[in-house]
Amino acid sequence: MAAPLNRTLTLTPARQQELLARCARWREGMTPAQLAGQVFCADSFELLPRLPDAFVDLLVVDPPYNLSKRYGQSSFARMGQPEYEDYTRRWLAAVRHTLKPTATVYVCCDWRSSLVIGRVLEESLTLRNRITWQREKGRGAAANYKNAMEDIWFATADAKTYTFHADAVRLRRRVLAPYRAEGQPKDWQQTPQGRFRDTAPSNFWDDITVPYWSMPENTPHPAQKPEKLLAKLILASSDPGDLVLDPFGGVGSTAVAAQKLGRRFLLLEREPQYCALAQARLERAQGDPAIQGYEDGVFWERNSRPRG
Repeated sequence: MAAPLNRTLTLTPARQQELLARCARWREGMTPAQLAGQVFCADSFELLPRLPDAFVDLLVVDPPYNLSKRYGQSSFARMGQPEYEDYTRRWLAAVRHTLKPTATVYVCCDWRSSLVIGRVLEESLTLRNRITWQREKGRGAAANYKNAMEDIWFATADAKTYTFHADAVRLRRRVLAPYRAEGQPKDWQQTPQGRFRDTAPSNFWDDITVPYWSMPENTPHPAQKPEKLLAKLILASSDPGDLVLDPFGGVGSTAVAAQKLGRRFLLLEREPQYCALAQARLERAQGDPAIQGYEDGVFWERNSRPRG
């Protein structure tokens, strides 16, 4: 029996089947308008080549890292580097035609798969940066350093024209050493709750909380990404109404964040259990658009937002 404060989303078999019935079925000739807002319970390698050309504004990819791990009813087995490089080329080749000339691409990875993914992306896209974000979870290791970071490659389809809204993803930090110029705050604000500074986004993010049992966005997925993390990518690199594609959709974090932020989404995921959880989260998001750690148009530094 779950603890009283455990808010992890779980589904009964009957509820799972009800939600799965909402998933879209592919029909030849589907238009971008028909695809928007849909969850497909399908293998991305089979469905991606069928999608229309040049309709995606933002591609967010969270592929299996090159680790042996179980996802729902299937497993991913760790490969050699050449095989994982081929795997990465295959999904990128399958999705590349869907991108608009001005599209942006973000790809999640760990430190080892990052070495492969960055190299493959550079073959057909323009690499912009590598974001590293801090996970406060992770097991210690006796003979190595604890893995507490993950990477996200930032790339664009075009070398010059792409969307980037730096002001939309500023981070509000508590000021510990306030500096004044002529007696006035310099680049910070004095509020009744304390002193804060809105800082420009960098490529190191230390304000992300990985979903855990007391958070309403938490699910049984073993590698779920936080909504706050996806919200940063979406706000920085898309406009309201843009279409966001996630071909390894998991339990729908990208789709949920996109819906909450006024973007359209298309989610592909082959595991029925995860598709049902994604549908449940999308349903919940219609009545609760909040994203933990994001309020009043700014992202808050972890544990710095004043209570009340």
